Amino acid sequence: MSNIQAIRGMNDILPEDTRHWRHLEQTVSRLLASYGYGEIRLPVVEKTELFKRSIGEVTDIVEKEMYSFDDRNGENLTLRPEGTAGCVRAAIQHGLLGVPQRLWYMGPMFRYERPQKGRQRQFHQIGVEAFGIASVDMDAELILLTARLWRQLGLADSVELQINSIGSSAARRAYRAALVDYLTSHQDALDEDSQRRLHSNPLRILDSKSPQTQALLDAAPTMADYLDDESRTDFSRLCEFLQAAGLPYVINPRLVRGLDYYNKTVFEWVTDRLGSQNAVCAGGRYDNLVEQLGGKNTPGVGFAMGMERLVLLMLETGALDQSGQVLADVYAVAAGDRAQSTALAAVESLRDSLPDLAIVQHTGGGSFKSQLKKADKSGARVALIWGEDEVSTQTVTVKHLREGSGQGDRSGQQTVPGQQLEATLRAVFAD
Repeated sequence: MSNIQAIRGMNDILPEDTRHWRHLEQTVSRLLASYGYGEIRLPVVEKTELFKRSIGEVTDIVEKEMYSFDDRNGENLTLRPEGTAGCVRAAIQHGLLGVPQRLWYMGPMFRYERPQKGRQRQFHQIGVEAFGIASVDMDAELILLTARLWRQLGLADSVELQINSIGSSAARRAYRAALVDYLTSHQDALDEDSQRRLHSNPLRILDSKSPQTQALLDAAPTMADYLDDESRTDFSRLCEFLQAAGLPYVINPRLVRGLDYYNKTVFEWVTDRLGSQNAVCAGGRYDNLVEQLGGKNTPGVGFAMGMERLVLLMLETGALDQSGQVLADVYAVAAGDRAQSTALAAVESLRDSLPDLAIVQHTGGGSFKSQLKKADKSGARVALIWGEDEVSTQTVTVKHLREGSGQGDRSGQQTVPGQQLEATLRAVFAD
């Protein structure tokens, strides 16, 4: 009988990698809390209609990439392909929008795409949404927040900020018509995907990966020529905010974002370190989405960042330690029935008094030599040793496994009275 494998594009994250994920998650959660954002936890499954109404029925996501199915009651449901729509749905449903809200969430998303580096069918995002604030200083706050995150993650020199304005709905409709007119006259020169999008979602042609299509777009109309006055003023103000904060940026007139609900400000943080999957964080303003999904007219702006890509980027740039995983600070070994009983009780007492230390108790028996090999492999700084001699004398042998791990004799170990063990470990880990 063959082994059952994970579904293609839906990967296990193993213990050696989860430490990197925890570092990212903890850094993000601390930063967002410092800016006053509250965490919201959302369902993985939503009604399919939610995404059709928000993302747009003629987008690639809805047409080709969603995991949708009918449940036992015949209701059409979808594994969420993105988080903003669900967050808006929750904010409307629970009456959160009477006052400005700053929210964030984290978790898996699902899209049926060709798996490749940094792009999986089950992928993970951190999303941030701000509701009820129409002024462009909110856009600036989100962008500056992400810039601070890159500094805290050690990525500030590895990413570039690109910004654009796609204007109001009316401005975008006028630009869309002009773009379609231009591209229709050059239709035969477009790549296959762009030809398909020409009359369904022509703005997506602007971020085509085809060099031939990109060359054709050099002479195409630009969004800046069709911006309404309010959007033009807001975008100018955003640039002023970023300049005042000393944050470099590039205006990318072809940046449009792939979801129908965006308006005015759009932005992406991109890198040249991950090949074709160069966007690590993207977002923008969506002032009509709440009303579009049944709520009162409420402005919104937000962003999402791909966790797989951020972890890859941190590893690629050396921002993460790639050495072996440290599973323990302290590793306790014992040989003999009395020693095992003594060690087990002592370790439980240490966990009460030293809750910040990871203390692993060896189980399964074996010689001192084999147990100490496992202690060393765990990454622990010290091993605690109980044998028959230690039990008889009510002492513990503390063996230092790493250079500079504390006081001790030339052999790297010391025997201390049991009642002094807590103080000894405090001294070791005070460095």
